Amino acid sequence: MSALAVLCLLTAVTLALGYANKARCTGPEFNEWGRSGPDYQMRSYRDVCYSDVQNLWVGRDIDRHVFPYVHGGIDPDGSLWGGVVEYPVLTGVLMWLGALFVDTDAGFLLSSALLMAPFGLAVAWWLGRLSRWRALLWALGPPLVLYAFHNWDLPVVASAVAAVYVMHRWRAPLARRSTVAAVLLGLGFALKVYPAIFVLPLALHVFTEGGRDWRGAVRVAGAAAGTAVLVNVPFALAGFQGWAASFEFQSRRQVDISTNSVWYWGFRHWTGDDGFQDAMGIISPGLVLASFAIACWVGWLRYEKTGSYPWVQVSAAMLCGFLLLHKVHSPQYTLWLLPFFVLVQVRWGWIAAYFAADFAMCTGIFRWLHLNNAGEPSGVHDGFAAQALMIGVWGRAALLVGLFVAFLATRTTIDDREDTPAPSPAPEGTRVTG
Repeated sequence: MSALAVLCLLTAVTLALGYANKARCTGPEFNEWGRSGPDYQMRSYRDVCYSDVQNLWVGRDIDRHVFPYVHGGIDPDGSLWGGVVEYPVLTGVLMWLGALFVDTDAGFLLSSALLMAPFGLAVAWWLGRLSRWRALLWALGPPLVLYAFHNWDLPVVASAVAAVYVMHRWRAPLARRSTVAAVLLGLGFALKVYPAIFVLPLALHVFTEGGRDWRGAVRVAGAAAGTAVLVNVPFALAGFQGWAASFEFQSRRQVDISTNSVWYWGFRHWTGDDGFQDAMGIISPGLVLASFAIACWVGWLRYEKTGSYPWVQVSAAMLCGFLLLHKVHSPQYTLWLLPFFVLVQVRWGWIAAYFAADFAMCTGIFRWLHLNNAGEPSGVHDGFAAQALMIGVWGRAALLVGLFVAFLATRTTIDDREDTPAPSPAPEGTRVTG
């Protein structure tokens, strides 16, 4: 059996464990809406088996099999109706497909897991081809057990990893590889937005590799933007109000317990103030953009020193800036970062520490929510749940700062000697010496 086959088999086992972990919250009883019982909410927090997949079965018309966006909208209080979900359109379609032939939240979890599992296996195969044995971090990583089926993130992670794979393993000229990679990142935007931030470092990479190739950089940006527009236009035409509602929902989202970011835990006593929420709407995206600019600038300095723009490392650093400074930091976002632990040569200590902090945050937040809902003492001095949560939140935040620097300072694990892409044709008039 080949190493890649073993890698995919190990990933399948880990995905099965991830499903079993979430399935603990399903059944054994179901009410008239197909919601698990008894005491679904209490069990999901107490037993740390909560998933957005199961939770959103009720409340987004998923249980009614309503096709998303076309007939819905958003109320003044922020409530979504008519099949609208708070995610980009391709994720909404995946959610609808997962609900087609089921009538309980348990069936929805299972069908969604079966729908997303191939994406997790594809990521394992691509990472194995790119970074060999280091891909075991994906196949056996604790985050895959915790979050593979927490939300609909495996497809979007696959789109980002596929873009790296195309750039480094497809035997084609740079122009073709970069265009296809940009299309994949555009599809990622239509799944969960975040891959769109990698378009800029990819464009800078093409610009520098092509000898100040402005056309190539613009082509990358245009291919990504064009793909995102083409995917979204049919939904906007079919039901503009419902399509726009998903974006409006996210723009209205406030810093609260559901966001679980440093902004909430650092300023939780201010979150009830409208002025604070308005300020966060400016400060958070402003700092995110500043982190992007710093990462791209450091990447440029490395290009001037080495002659190659480190687009993968810059992308990893930009993601760290986003995770740290964005208003929302959902637990499953660790899946977004996990492939970069495979692709970039950061020290094992960073990875082990991040896994530990992430596990503490994941278990701590749900146990803390359970204690709060049950009316039991939940302060830092009352028990380990709040302590684990604080260790996780602030440990993760400190590690993201360190990883931002570490990613930019090191090399990738990608061996470009294997399946080296065909060189791009020299521009007309360029002198080629031998």
